[in-house]
Amino acid sequence: MRRKSVTVALTAAIAMTAYLAITQVGASAADGLLSQGRTATASSTESAAFPASNAVDGNAGTRWSSEFKDPQWLEVDLGGTATVSSIAIDWEAAYSKTFNLKISADRSNWTTLKGNVAGTGGRQTVAVSGSGRYVRLESLARATQWGVSLTEFQVYGTGGGSAPAPTIPPGAVRVAEFLADCPFSHRLPDDPIVFPNMPGASHMHSFFGSEVTNGNTTVNDLVNANSNCNPSIDKSSYWIPTFYNNDVPVEPTTGIFYYLGEGVSDDLIAQTQPLPFGLRIVAGNARATGPDDNTISRWSCLHAGEVGSSHDFVTCPAGSMLESYLDFPHCWDGKNLDSPDHKSHMAYPVNNACPPTHPVVVPKLRQVMRYPVNGSTAGFRLASGRGFTMHGDFFNAWPVDEMARRVNDCIRIIVKCGTNGRP
Repeated sequence: MRRKSVTVALTAAIAMTAYLAITQVGASAADGLLSQGRTATASSTESAAFPASNAVDGNAGTRWSSEFKDPQWLEVDLGGTATVSSIAIDWEAAYSKTFNLKISADRSNWTTLKGNVAGTGGRQTVAVSGSGRYVRLESLARATQWGVSLTEFQVYGTGGGSAPAPTIPPGAVRVAEFLADCPFSHRLPDDPIVFPNMPGASHMHSFFGSEVTNGNTTVNDLVNANSNCNPSIDKSSYWIPTFYNNDVPVEPTTGIFYYLGEGVSDDLIAQTQPLPFGLRIVAGNARATGPDDNTISRWSCLHAGEVGSSHDFVTCPAGSMLESYLDFPHCWDGKNLDSPDHKSHMAYPVNNACPPTHPVVVPKLRQVMRYPVNGSTAGFRLASGRGFTMHGDFFNAWPVDEMARRVNDCIRIIVKCGTNGRP
């Protein structure tokens, strides 16, 4: 297990009042960021959670991390010949003690831009001069017992290939969406977000997706376990308070989890970032004492729109089903994968924009549950209480590259995709 979290490292980096640099330099007015969104490769990764692509995704909440040995390298393809003037590296706590920066036109013949550079940790900017298509960071020695880890590898200069324009397929439905269909898996009085490592400490929950979630679950447990979701590549865990009818548990016919681009302006949808691996979110208010007590959930009836919606249970006509809708916040603070109250690291948009405290737009998770019940609500309750206590927990274990692809191909260009992440 890593000694320090990415949160600690990021906090340290943000606290710095000036860039640490071998050569203190800023990109000139003519220089642009050439590496962001480009194809990145690496000598190794610590795990599937920390791929090379994290180093060029523009997201300070993700990182590339190597195996725990020397040497290691990270490389980015600029898409075409570029003249490079500076390279900025945002190191995690596990930085490189000594490294080379190299450039190549063909990935076979390399020219050293700067050799035997002393790593500093934090934000480090190095002035360089050279031309080529491929830029490589070659770590010679690690500064810690861990691997080499960095949140961003930024190459500045002029030239390079043109960024590929997003392609909107003919006939595509212009709704920013992809989804996962995850049936009920199991019930336990556990909550690995609110009560981690405390099995049995919670009210009864119904779990969807990952088949192993319990009070001790970590993100690594999720990644290495089976999921009942369609697509099965979604290893995330979703859970809600168990629904009862006359004290008999009733599970939804399925759990549908929509990932949406909405609630912010179109230009911000285009800037949506992937949900960071390991992110935990709780939505709704399990302790609500009334329908207007800071709850965001709503109840309605399938194919019976005339009934309307409410924060508490509604009476559905025969032939219908009781539905629950819950929208999760989708403005992230860009730093923390969780917070003490499991909510403060996330926020809802205001006036079609994310607040300055939570500037990173991520896909909005919408949880939809359909219960095979109707008629009188007299016997209905949740494990947490009345209908207005409905809440949802989400523990993200989507593979990083797959989440990034779906955000790019479905959300940013506002295209409706299915469970396979395709239009």
